[in-house]
Formats: sequence, structure tokens, C-alpha cells
Amino acid sequence: MCAYVLVAEDDPKQAELVRRYLCREEYTVRVVADGRSAIDEVRRERPDLLVLDVMMPGVDGLDVCRVLRREYDLPVLMVTARVSANDKLLGFDLGADDYLTKPYDPRELMARVRSLLRRARQPSAQQELRVGDLVLDAVRHEVRIGARQVPCTPAEFRILATMVAAPEQVFSRGQLVEQAYGLDGFITERTIDVHVANLRKKIEADPRDPAYLRTVYGVGYKVTNGRRHG
Repeated sequence: MCAYVLVAEDDPKQAELVRRYLCREEYTVRVVADGRSAIDEVRRERPDLLVLDVMMPGVDGLDVCRVLRREYDLPVLMVTARVSANDKLLGFDLGADDYLTKPYDPRELMARVRSLLRRARQPSAQQELRVGDLVLDAVRHEVRIGARQVPCTPAEFRILATMVAAPEQVFSRGQLVEQAYGLDGFITERTIDVHVANLRKKIEADPRDPAYLRTVYGVGYKVTNGRRHG
């Protein structure tokens, strides 16, 4: 079954270029030119992936990502002419799974689209992972703390699943990039810090004093059972 890719891009020439490359890969493609239309289309048709331009009229890409992340876990590839590190980190903080700056080679865009779709479809080796009250359900793509469901982006889910599958094992940022995204993920180690910070806000009773997602200074991160010692 062909994946359905929604492209939100207000530049007609850029939108047509992206559409042509996606169609060559035999994806089903629809293009919208503003953020409001992107939100409406996702709610109506639930695409497999959203290629989202940041700088659009009306509702911009950042607001689109903020709104949709409260409702869906579809992969989001954010595209923008903004090149600063802060802009990229803001995009990841709002829930983007990948971030590509303009101008870009369309072949790189296609590689990232394939990578995100492949990761989204990749089955987990275990249907359910559990550490203390923290539970990951791979079939439903759900995270729970006790009875409380925790909304997670696809990237956050993969990072958390990597660590929950090996409780108490310390993962470096580089290991989390590789295991959660693969070698073709185009993700920097700094991005892992942003994802972990977001996960702590969602999971921990006190994100400043985490019980589950612990930092091992100078090394990386690990997941524990949530119990305090000492």
C-alpha cells in the first residue's frame, strides 16, 4: 500500500518540485498552501507523513505542528529557510521528527521521507515493554504511567522504547541517535536532549528531579523503575 504524504508549502514552484519527486517514488501526494488547510487535511484524511514548511501565511508551520501534536502521532518533516540552531531545536521541541533547511537537494528530502516512513512502520520486537509503572504498548503505540496515557511523538516513542527495553543500561546520545533513528536518521545528538526534556515533562511528576529518565553525567541517559533509593 502506497503511503500518503501531505505537503504543506506556500511556494508554488517549491511545492510542485516536491510533489513531482514524491510522485516518482509512487507516493500518494496532496499539496496545501497554508497551515489551516494542513490541519484540516490531517484531521480529515490522516496522512502517513507531513512535509511541513515553517514560513506559511496565516497559521505557520510551528503552530500547525503544535496543534497536530496534541491530536496525532504522524511523522512530521519540517522544512524551512530558518537555519539557526534555536529554530531547529524549537521545531523538535514542538514535535517535529526531522528538520531540513532550504535550499536542499530534493534527493535528500526523499531520503528523509523514506527514513521516517520506514521507522514509523517498523514493528517492535516486543508488543509491550514495562519498567515499574511505565508501560509502552508497541501495537497501540501508547505510553502509560499507571492508568494515565502519555502522548508521545514517533521520535519520542522510539527513544523511550530503546531505553525501556534495557532498564538501567546507560545509553550515550550517539547510541540513542543510532538505535532510535538508524544511520540514515539525519539527527544530531543535541536533538536527543530536547526529546528527553520533552519526555520528562510528560512522564515525570517533577521533571527537574526525574525518577524514570535519569541523566548519567558525562555519559548519557538511562531508564530506571521510578523508585527512589536512599
